[in-house]
Amino acid sequence: MGKTIPEIILNDGLTLPVIGLGTYKLKGNEGANTIVGAIDIGYRLIDSAYNYENEGTVGNAVRRSSVPREELKITSKLPGRYQNYDNAVTTIQESLYRANLDYYDLYLIHWPNPKQDSYVEAWQALIDAKKWGLIRSIGVCNFLPEHMERLEKETGVKPSINQIELHPFFNQAPQRKWHEENNIATESWSPLARANQVLQNDTIQQIADHHNKSISQVILRWHYQLGAISIPKSSSPARQLENISIFDFSLNETEMSMISGLTRPDGRINNQDPAAYEEF
Repeated sequence: MGKTIPEIILNDGLTLPVIGLGTYKLKGNEGANTIVGAIDIGYRLIDSAYNYENEGTVGNAVRRSSVPREELKITSKLPGRYQNYDNAVTTIQESLYRANLDYYDLYLIHWPNPKQDSYVEAWQALIDAKKWGLIRSIGVCNFLPEHMERLEKETGVKPSINQIELHPFFNQAPQRKWHEENNIATESWSPLARANQVLQNDTIQQIADHHNKSISQVILRWHYQLGAISIPKSSSPARQLENISIFDFSLNETEMSMISGLTRPDGRINNQDPAAYEEF
């Protein structure tokens, strides 16, 4: 299908498509087939994690794909239990062995785990792994501004990207503003909120009807116009194609505000507050 998805440039020069494929729960041969199919229709950014236990599946799909490896952007993430420096270095290597890849384009610390207080050590491991050529770009997930400020203060290196929970019910406006001011890209996990509730929302349905688009397309267009990279997960080829077919229409300011106005103080899906949540 060719190059259909616009790209953004991270603060370290790496380019990433503005929509990628989330792979949570995509495993084994069926998962690999799903990922290969997504690559065939135009996806170039594939998001995985050590804790998804599917890095091997992703690597298999990369090797089976007809698209050259250098045209793909593959992400994985360091789990909370391996954040001390030595364990982090080993885990990055293990991630690559699992996937049978020579490098990851993007590698992220999955959660800050502030009670454990090892995320600066983990960050130094990512910095070194990048120097060694194991990773092209390094970032974080679910980090609050104070966590990222500490990373830069103590290591001199800021993240290229922060992957955060972001959807119409939790629009993260202050966090996104901080990212923009500090030249850190925003990436949205669960961009469609992982729930049928948002897909049945009357406000978004009205906007979708006006544009003759699906609710999912309207939400993903909202992410795009916010300047965020989204990584929706779908096993359906038809839905995968639908999710990247959002570049032939635009939302006006009123429509953007209507969607952003659906945010809630308690809008997190699983109440995972990065200030307290500890990932295993």
